[in-house]
This record gives sequence, structure tokens and C-alpha cells, in this order.
Amino acid sequence: MIALLAKGIVFGSTLILISALIKVWQLVGQLPSGLLRTRWSAMMALIVLFMLGYLGYIGVFWGRHQVLLDLIVPSIFLLGACFVWLTGVLSLQTAMDVMRVSRLERETLTDPLTGIFNRRYLDRRLHEETAVARRYGRPLSVMLLDIDHFKRINDGYGHQIGDHVLSALVEVVAGVLRESDIFARYGGEEFMIIAPHTPQLRATDLAERLRKCIEAHQFKLTNERGEDLDIRLTVSIGVASFSDEIADMDKLVHAADENMYRAKHEGRNRVISGMA
Repeated sequence: MIALLAKGIVFGSTLILISALIKVWQLVGQLPSGLLRTRWSAMMALIVLFMLGYLGYIGVFWGRHQVLLDLIVPSIFLLGACFVWLTGVLSLQTAMDVMRVSRLERETLTDPLTGIFNRRYLDRRLHEETAVARRYGRPLSVMLLDIDHFKRINDGYGHQIGDHVLSALVEVVAGVLRESDIFARYGGEEFMIIAPHTPQLRATDLAERLRKCIEAHQFKLTNERGEDLDIRLTVSIGVASFSDEIADMDKLVHAADENMYRAKHEGRNRVISGMA
């Protein structure tokens, strides 16, 4: 009876380890390539070794368990298997929860159409960056970009093509911007770029490069009827920089907005910077 119970405990422990192996395998599948994934893969290998060890123990000590004290080692095996299983389950659940929270946060901070940051994130970063600029005297500039005659695209090709144009424009702009720049959809066909540590002259040069790149780009799209479309765009950009006169977030945005509308009123497809 004792021998049968010992074998049952060790076999049960092995099944628990198999369940733990499945949990860890699911966890590894959720992790990106890198050191963490490698370590959890090593954990899978250790669990397999544990299983082989448990089965080897049964083979070596088959039928040798005669008294209750002989159940100590199988019981330790069972507790160890339960520990490994619980570790795998909790780790998998934690990873899933973290990814769920990360996904929800990303969804609340990004624009669903273009995939770049949205107005919520933009306002938060503007507040942070203006506070840093004010406290440490670091240069800070913002650029407000608006697509010229975007209504004509929506009216002429439809809103679906208009959405594709916005997404394609984002790819072009993102290819020009620096890693330190913060690119967000401000609303409609307007976009804002926060350029930390960037004085007005450099921000103006960057805005001009963006304008020229967009003007030269040929946006190749396909409408719902399968027809190829070649669309050209121009943009008007207003640039404003943090200064003694423009010393808070609202004034900085207002100045960029005023400069953008000046660019439109003065003929579009141009960059206006300086005091509004």
C-alpha cells in the first residue's frame, strides 16, 4: 500500500510538472525576443529535467517504499512540483495582466487611425516639457502642421481615402523627425510636433525640411474601386519657441497656432515662425 501511494505521489507530481511546463511555454510565447525570454526558456528545460528526475526516482526505488517515512521524499517532490506549477501560473497571469494594462494605456494614448500619440498624451507631454524648459532654461519648440485643402480630398475622393492620406502622411513625417521629437495628432488634419532642446532656428529648419519632403512626396493610394490614385499634398506649419514672452504651455500652443494660420493666409505651403 505504501509503495503504491509513493508511486502515485511521484506520478501525480510529474503530471503537475507537465501542467507547469505548459504554463511556462505559454508565458514564453507571450514574451518578446531577448534575455527574459531566454531565461524562461531555460526554466522550461529545468522543468523537463525535474520530470526526468522524478521518473528516474520511480524506476530506481520501484517497490522499495515500505513504511510511512519512505513517503518523505515523494512528498517533497509533490511540494516542489506544486511550487513550480504555482510559479508558472502566477508568472503567466502577471505577464497577461501587465500586457493588458500596457495595451489599454497604449490605446488611451494613441490615435486609433494613425497610430501616433493623441491629444491626451500631447497635453501631458507639453505640460512636462514646458515645466522642464522653464525650470532649467532649456530650449523648447513646437510645430503645428495642417494639411492644405484637405477638405477637397475628402470631398473628391471620399473620407476613406482621406483617412489613408492621413496615415500615409504620418509615415512620411515620422521618417524625417528625430527620435527625441514627439509627434501627435492634434485634431482632424492637424498634427503637432514637440521638439525638446530645440531652439527656434533649428525648429524652423526642421519644419522646412518636413514641408519640402511632403510637397515632393507622391502619395500612391487605391480607392474602393481598385483605381490607382496619385495625390500630392502641401502643408502649412506654424513654429513657436519657449521664451520670456511665451513662457507657458497655452501661450506656446497659441503662438504656433497663430503662425500656422498666418502661413495659410499668406498662401499656404509655407512655414511661419517667431512671435505670433
